[in-house]
Amino acid sequence: MDFFGDTGGRVSPSSFRDDVELGTGSLHLDLARRVCAEALGTFFLLLAVVGSGIMAQTLSPHDVGLQLLENAAATAGALVGVILMFGVVSGAHFNPVVSAVDAVLGTTTWRDVAWYVPAQIAGACSGVMVANVLYSHPIVTLSHHTRSSWALWLSEVAATVGLLLVINGCVRSGRSNVVPFAVGAWIAGAYFFTSSTSFANPAAAIGRCLTNSFAGIAPSSVAGFVISEIVGAVIAVPLIVLFYPSVTPEVGRE
Repeated sequence: MDFFGDTGGRVSPSSFRDDVELGTGSLHLDLARRVCAEALGTFFLLLAVVGSGIMAQTLSPHDVGLQLLENAAATAGALVGVILMFGVVSGAHFNPVVSAVDAVLGTTTWRDVAWYVPAQIAGACSGVMVANVLYSHPIVTLSHHTRSSWALWLSEVAATVGLLLVINGCVRSGRSNVVPFAVGAWIAGAYFFTSSTSFANPAAAIGRCLTNSFAGIAPSSVAGFVISEIVGAVIAVPLIVLFYPSVTPEVGRE
């Protein structure tokens, strides 16, 4: 698969990966280290999502709107932190659809995706379980929070499309340095303008069924969310190619 560069010429996927700091991180580390970074980053992300949800229920037991605000703020802040932490190590995907779209666009390989995705799911589940323990909950309590409707599924499609456009729009236009803040801002906003509160991440959906707290999702609802997020990724790919057909080098690069 080839891509057009800024000059209109064809560039190979390998040179494309060198120009775009998205797929595997600019440190060019070995796969084992990158997979560990994906697992740990996703662990921290879900620890923040679920832990802040439990804390929000404790601090604001009678105000769901305030609970959502607290949960959104903590999640956005954690996203900025973990992307800054591991962006140069692994690309800071922490999300199977981000990894898959990277592979489709040529900024990573399907071999990497095959390792990244299980690591992301394992990290998400571990983060949720540790969050439960931090608040003296059972390590695993399956959620009773049913999230199943066309409105929720459509919300997940929209949230996922937007997330992927934000990431790739920044990276492919030479603004990788703002990705942590753009992603954090998008997710914080999408908490409030989507009825699903913007999971936009299959690993997160799977992990969050392990907590019967504010951020939980019933196991029976997970498949609908994951399918919707995959649909969002499928829609996002042609939009990314449409709007960002060429790659702008990072500012300051030769």
